[in-house]
Amino acid sequence: MKKTVSTFVIIVSMLCISVFAFAEAEIWEIDKAHSNIYFDVRHTYATVRGQFDEFSGTLQFDPDNPAVSSVRFEISTKSINTRIPNRDNHLRSEEFFAVNKYPAMTFQSIGVKQKEGNHYTLEGNLTIKGKTHKVAMPFTYFGVRENPLKKGQMVAGFETHFSIDRLEYLVGSGKYFEMGVIGRNVDILITLEILKNN
Repeated sequence: MKKTVSTFVIIVSMLCISVFAFAEAEIWEIDKAHSNIYFDVRHTYATVRGQFDEFSGTLQFDPDNPAVSSVRFEISTKSINTRIPNRDNHLRSEEFFAVNKYPAMTFQSIGVKQKEGNHYTLEGNLTIKGKTHKVAMPFTYFGVRENPLKKGQMVAGFETHFSIDRLEYLVGSGKYFEMGVIGRNVDILITLEILKNN
């Protein structure tokens, strides 16, 4: 009986510690004026760069305890911007992003691991056009400091660079890839500044 009680106490204690640790990962707000989601894709011989102008997210990050960190992003597919309206409308069409049926891409983290120093890996599920695949995003944490422009506010910075196969998400049928016009691999660069009040 004493052994059973002791085991129960240990389990409850561990749960309490886990809950407390999760609470320590504070929620940060994305500074959209200084954050961007870019992408590069090969067009025959040239590289075409675009971005998504509308996105939102929730970030909980503790650099000393990355296991309790969490990230969720939602990106408006309609907000795609390559600076050429005709091309953007083609990308919004059923042939590519089908924005009327799939208005958002989402990412939900499943884990954050520290690699070395200020380098980490963010793992999670990326969903585009109803297709979900696990991705690993290596990212650099640049640190945290008081916002030089607003006393009492803290600012932190991150950057990640990774690639996905657009055809795995049905972004295009593969026709233009087979023609040698549009590459299947898309390089993604995300730069973030996040904010929280002291």
